[in-house]
Parts: sequence; C-alpha cells; structure tokens
Amino acid sequence: MSHYYSPLSAIELRGPQDRRPAKITVAPNGARRNKSDHPHLPMTIPEIVATADACYRAGADEIHLHVRDENGAHSIDAGLYAETIAAVAEAAPLMTVQITTESAGIFDVKTQLATLRALNPAAASISIREINRDRKRAASVYAQAQQSGTQVQHILYDHDDLKRLRRWLDNGTVPEHMRDVLMVFGAYHPPRHAQPQELSGFLTALGRDFPDWTICAFGPHELDVAEVALWAGGNVRIGFENNLFGPDGKHAASNAANIAYVVSLAHQMGRPLLREVSTP
Repeated sequence: MSHYYSPLSAIELRGPQDRRPAKITVAPNGARRNKSDHPHLPMTIPEIVATADACYRAGADEIHLHVRDENGAHSIDAGLYAETIAAVAEAAPLMTVQITTESAGIFDVKTQLATLRALNPAAASISIREINRDRKRAASVYAQAQQSGTQVQHILYDHDDLKRLRRWLDNGTVPEHMRDVLMVFGAYHPPRHAQPQELSGFLTALGRDFPDWTICAFGPHELDVAEVALWAGGNVRIGFENNLFGPDGKHAASNAANIAYVVSLAHQMGRPLLREVSTP
C-alpha cells in the first residue's frame, strides 16, 4: 500500500479496527464523458448492465447510475431510469441502484423533483448546491424522498455545502435522519485533481454528526484518496465518472478492474467489507 493516510491525525484515523464494514460504489460513466475519453465507458443500457454485473462480481455493492438519451447525452428521464434499473436488477439482483439527480447544467430543480416523484427510487444522490438554486422547492425534494423511502446521499463539494446541510437539518428542510454524505474532491471542469491530503480537513468539519460518509475523487489520484478513506473508516465511490486511470498510472482496463483493486486495498489493511469478495 502507498500509505497516503499517514498525514492524517490520530483522532481522525484510528485504523480499520472496530470500523463498520465499508460500502463500495461504482460510478461507471457520469454525465459528461463518452467513448472518446475511454473506449470501455458504458453509455447504452446493455453496456451499463454488463458493467454493473462485472463490478458487482469484483466487489461493488452499489451502482451510482447515470443514463443517457438516444444521442448519448446526460438524462434524468424516469422512463430510461426504470428500464435500466430493471435490467440491472435482473443481471445483478443484490446490487443497490442509486440514481443521480445531477443537473449537469441542463435540468432545473423542478425537473429533478419530477424525476423523484415519477420514479420513487430506492436511493438517490442529491446535490445540496443544486437544490439550493430553488429554495422554495428544496423542502419538497427531501419530503418526496422521505415519503417514497428513498435513501438520500447528499453531495458536498465544499465546506459551504456542509454548512448549508447543517442549516437545513436544523430548520427541518432536510429530515433529521438524512445524514448520508458524499464528499467530492477535485473537479471535472475546470480540471482539478484531488489529493489525499484534502480528506483531513473535511473529516474534521464533519465531526461525529455524519458517521455514514463516502468519498469520490476526480483525477488520477482517485485510488489514493480511496485508500485514505478506507483507512479512516469511510466508504468509497470509484469509477470512470471521476477517474480513468488504474493504480499503475495508465488507463484502467475497466471499471471492474479498479473496483477489484480497491477490494484488495481493504483486504491488505484489514478493513471489513459489506460482503466477502475474494481477491484474484
């Protein structure tokens, strides 16, 4: 292992002992990339389903699902989602499916809310920053998720997003039990590569109020950031949405290859996983 976790404080990093099992999520495509970025980036429903199956076998517990329209563009269409979710459930019936409500600069909060109402998904990622664009509908978004039993994961890009989430929890905009967060490091545009050292400050800001936390990291250091998160007791989201490179610095063969590598990291450090997966 690369031991990127060493700069973090002993308070934040007690090691993998007595930690809850780690959840591994695959984010195989995202909203913006296509085949010109990586020939094995899944875009069609059959490709997404095949990737989900391969990643589940490699050790992913969940797929962070993006779907594309007939032109290959980002979509949050409930019909496309329903078709893809059904196909994933047939191929990998034990895999959790988390839809994205990402706007990607295309969809407004009204449309995001309509997707949640039409689909009633088991799980969804919701960006605090995006929902804040329409504060009048913000409470309706989270109320809809609560009504449908949707497991919400809040997307946090910076400390301001975390402060806003705390305010919304305090004033009831977000139900008290919705404390699952995803911390995003780095950025797609303009490009900014995540660094392992960034995790420490965000963990300090989270404190003990958000015990179920996950990371995703843009750029070639994604797997290093994942190693830090695993050691610190967090969950990880890995995939071509954020990073196209493997641990050797070359283009990864597939999403599943990087999932398998993360499983091997967890095994090496003694971090338990949600389910036992053998390392090749």
